Amino acid sequence: MDQKKQWQLFLSIFKAGFFAFGGGPAIIPFLQKEVVERKKLVTEEEFTTGLSLANTLPGPIATKMGGYIGYRVGGVFGLISATVATVLPSAFLMIFLLTTLNKYTKFDFVQGMTKGVLPVVTVMMFVMMLDFFKKSKKKLSVSTLVILLSASGIALFLFHVHPGIIISVLLLLALLLPVKKGDNVQ
Repeated sequence: MDQKKQWQLFLSIFKAGFFAFGGGPAIIPFLQKEVVERKKLVTEEEFTTGLSLANTLPGPIATKMGGYIGYRVGGVFGLISATVATVLPSAFLMIFLLTTLNKYTKFDFVQGMTKGVLPVVTVMMFVMMLDFFKKSKKKLSVSTLVILLSASGIALFLFHVHPGIIISVLLLLALLLPVKKGDNVQ
C-alpha cells in the first residue's frame, strides 16, 4: 500500500475515533462517512460486511471495525496502523476527560452533558439503519426486508436471542436469498 493511502487510512480512523464521542456505536456512522463516502477507502458493501462481522465478535466495535478496514485497505500493515489509529484517540481523550471531569463532577452542566450522549447516539444509529434499509431495497424486495426486520426484532426483544446469533443467521440468509432481477452479483 502506498504511503498516501496509508496516511489517509490512519487519519480517517484517527479522526473518527477522536470526534465520535459516545462509545463504540457512535463511531460507526462517523467512520462510515469518513472511509466510505469521503475517502472511498472501502465500498459500502465492504463496510456493511465488516460491521456485520464485527458485531458477531466479542470486544469493542470501533477497534474491530478499524482493524477490518485497515486490513481491507492495506493488509497486515494497514490492520496494525488502523488499530493504533483507533486506540490512540480514546487513550488521549480518556486521560484528558477523566482528569477534567473528575474536578467538575458536581456541576449540573457536566451531569447533563453525560446524560445527553445516549439520545444523540441513538439518533445516529437510527439514521444509519434507515440508510442501510434504503440501500438494501436495491438487492431485496421490501416484503423480504420487512420479514427479516420483523423476525430479527421478535428474536431480539421477545426471545432475547443474542444479536451475534441474529447477525450470523442473517449472513447465512444473505448467501441463500435470491437477488432481485437485473442486479449484478460480484
